[in-house]
Amino acid sequence: MIEIERKFLVKSNDYKSEARSKTRIVQGFLNTDPSRTVRVRIKGDTGFITVKGKSNASGTSRFEWEKEISVMEAESLLKLCEKGILDKYRYEIVIGNHVFEVDEFFGDNTGLTIAEVELKNEHEEFEKPNWLGVEVTGEVKYYNSQLSKNAFCAW
Repeated sequence: MIEIERKFLVKSNDYKSEARSKTRIVQGFLNTDPSRTVRVRIKGDTGFITVKGKSNASGTSRFEWEKEISVMEAESLLKLCEKGILDKYRYEIVIGNHVFEVDEFFGDNTGLTIAEVELKNEHEEFEKPNWLGVEVTGEVKYYNSQLSKNAFCAW
């Protein structure tokens, strides 16, 4: 239940030709307190509710609990969410032994593309594809919960 990931900006669209899947995600937040965010998500044809704890000092690790719910339940919960529903496409790309999740944002976050890679430990090595840009792990403004409140277009 501890999520370990690193986050990067994406500097080109080359990842699209390498993607094994592309899924639309719509998500909102019932709570954006950094100590405990509560997210509601519709990913493709499945709903989820997720609770995340506060990140460690480096921003790479934090508690995460997720439960699958019906799309109807997720749609109902999205109506209760704080202002700022996120809409994005997620691409999954296998690079070496890792899967990168690349999120291409729309709406008020159009122009922002972020890649995440989950790791087994904070110091695990991984192959970096040529489209991977600057690392933004631990930079709070790139958290989805913050993008819902302070969109990329306002930067």
